[in-house]
Amino acid sequence: QVQLVESGGGSVQAGGSLRLSCAASGGTFSTLSMSWFRQAPGKEREFAAAISRGGYSTVYVDSVKGRFTISRDNAKNTVYLQMNNLKPEDTAVYYCAADRTYYGRRDIKDYDHWGQGTQVTVSS
Repeated sequence: QVQLVESGGGSVQAGGSLRLSCAASGGTFSTLSMSWFRQAPGKEREFAAAISRGGYSTVYVDSVKGRFTISRDNAKNTVYLQMNNLKPEDTAVYYCAADRTYYGRRDIKDYDHWGQGTQVTVSS
């Protein structure tokens, strides 16, 4: 059973940066495509970014392109989300998720493994 633990959330002012981490255990990390989702207050959980098993392919939702960067270190069983030029609308709980089958899927129903989430708050 894959277990995911996020860290790195916090409170920043608009224009600031944060780096989220998601540590995986209980599975072969290099066989998992990894994604970050986020859920703002009162809204549904939405896809933010994904990275392929080997880290060679990435995809982003339009609202974070050019500001967020997803990466992974398979030796450390960890996926990262570097978030720059943060905006108040980025305020959300951020979740990492693992996909054994496909890369870049955007429907939460496609994911079997989720972390507990980490809060990101951006003030104006």
